[in-house]
Amino acid sequence: MDRRTFLAGSATVAAVGLSGCTSFSGENASAGQGEYDIGMGSAFFRPAEFEVSVGETVVWANTGNRRHTVTAYEGQIPDGAEYFASGGFESEEAARDGWMGNFEGRIEAGRTYEHTFEVPGEYHYFCIPHEPSGMVGKVVVTEE
Repeated sequence: MDRRTFLAGSATVAAVGLSGCTSFSGENASAGQGEYDIGMGSAFFRPAEFEVSVGETVVWANTGNRRHTVTAYEGQIPDGAEYFASGGFESEEAARDGWMGNFEGRIEAGRTYEHTFEVPGEYHYFCIPHEPSGMVGKVVVTEE
């Protein structure tokens, strides 16, 4: 094999091999820095605490390579607030059951989840599969 053929083949292999490393795939594929509010790494939310005003939408992005969820602790959201969980579950129990049954509510790498907060107060949430590792967070919603 001559040198040019070898180099051309090597460049193609490198480009194909790296193609998935430089961007996310799937819905909201351009979830780059600045296009989300809270990132999800191997077993953490960053930042762990985030403050918004009533009526604002928070966007979580899975910036890592593990499956995650965003799941509110049902007893740790303000009275009258809408429950939230990736997968659209209406309760913490339903979200946990969905995850255990078929990984429902998962946010794959590069995907996002968003929720609009209408009631002021503190909202505590977690990632179901990484809760034992301490993957918890809090959104503080203030009056304008």
